[in-house]
Amino acid sequence: MSIEAQLFELREFARKENLEIVETFQESRSAKTPGREVFNKMMEKIESMENVGILAWHPDRLARNSVDGGRIIYLVDQKKITSLRFSTFWFEPTPQGLFMLQVAFGQSKYYSDNLTQNVKRGMRQKVRRGEWLTKAPFGYVNNPKTRNIEPHPTYSKIIVRAFLEYAKKSHTLVSLADFLALHGVTTSKGTPLGKASIKRMLTNRAYLGFVKHHEEWFDGSFAPIISPKLFEAVQKVLATRERPRKTKTGHNFPFVGLFRCEECESMITAQWATGKCGGKYRYYRCTKKKGKCGQGYLSEEALVAEIKERLQTISLSDENTDYMLKRVEEFEQEENHSSQSRVQNLSSKVKASEEKLDKLVSVYLDGDIPKSVYIKKKDELMRESLALKEKRKDFEHSGNNWVEPLREWILDTKQANFLSSSADFHEISSFVKKVGTNPTVRDKSARFGAPVPSEFVASRRALGKVLNCDPTGNRTPIPSLKSLCPNR
Repeated sequence: MSIEAQLFELREFARKENLEIVETFQESRSAKTPGREVFNKMMEKIESMENVGILAWHPDRLARNSVDGGRIIYLVDQKKITSLRFSTFWFEPTPQGLFMLQVAFGQSKYYSDNLTQNVKRGMRQKVRRGEWLTKAPFGYVNNPKTRNIEPHPTYSKIIVRAFLEYAKKSHTLVSLADFLALHGVTTSKGTPLGKASIKRMLTNRAYLGFVKHHEEWFDGSFAPIISPKLFEAVQKVLATRERPRKTKTGHNFPFVGLFRCEECESMITAQWATGKCGGKYRYYRCTKKKGKCGQGYLSEEALVAEIKERLQTISLSDENTDYMLKRVEEFEQEENHSSQSRVQNLSSKVKASEEKLDKLVSVYLDGDIPKSVYIKKKDELMRESLALKEKRKDFEHSGNNWVEPLREWILDTKQANFLSSSADFHEISSFVKKVGTNPTVRDKSARFGAPVPSEFVASRRALGKVLNCDPTGNRTPIPSLKSLCPNR
């Protein structure tokens, strides 16, 4: 309403003073810097005329920079401008009037410059409080009451899902853009986001709860969307795909990248072969990239038969599964007693990391290190501190993060019996990657380490002794996974 109100007031002023308005110039661009198009047009017209008068709300409407202000004063000296009338300022074309006009322009410039400093000071204070400075990134929403951002109830979940999908290496930047498009995340034209936009999203530390100001990250006071562990996992995937290899499409080899040749330790690759009757078959063989190797070809049918036979030997019965899960519950109770000391240890590490950060800031302020080194090191320390805080938070809530993966592993081993009759080769391959160790192929036979039911049964009695109290009444440490299955 400012421009509209000024025009109304000026027309009323002209009517009272019996002034005739010949032409009106209206411009929304700030007078802080020279180069205003409408202002320059007005000045060019004045320079081609004589005895021109200007009616404005205040001198700061004409100029708030030294170039435009000096240009007006010069035209007053040249008698091009013979009258300057303002609703809130008095002026006469006399030496005293010119001096006061210069003062008014100087005050306007000072106000503009001071306003810039005040805004920057306010921005720095918002950074100190950890508040977001601009429009909320995707996944967050601006809260006008708190003047901060908070996770969007829907879009934040989409962000988490996108990070999880990319961390599993099940998507490229292009396919992830298509995935987001299916969830309604597109450009303004309705097309999938570009690869650059997807990468900016996956590397945006705002999702960790950080605020960026002048290429530097600070701790934010708003809730993070992504955990440090998930964020770092995505960064590792991005790093490995910086220069992706060009691979041929159209092949489907579920066991490639899983097995290694036991003779020469080269990876096992696959290829199509055409039979005598014209049918196509998949064969696996050693790449022989580490030298000579005498291993021959292995058909996928024979490889799957070897794997399924091995899966039948490692599957757990319901009785063994119940026993192992009961033991896991005992481990969980035992671990709760020792979790407090781990929390204290992590708190000490967090404090040490914060002290390093304080020392780094002091060294930078003293001018002992360049800004580029300071920003890089500060970013590392902030991420390290955040990861430690996240780990401490996990221990404070549970204190035994290893228990759940162990429980899941036991249940997965029970699944081996089901997969031994499955026709989904990709599911079998994923299971072997998850449960098996050191998968190799030799003499057309697939091998991978995994516990068998007899090993669990044999370790049952020893495991019970380990958990019992010794004669002094002290409990021994919780056994490792190797104690559960010595051959794994």
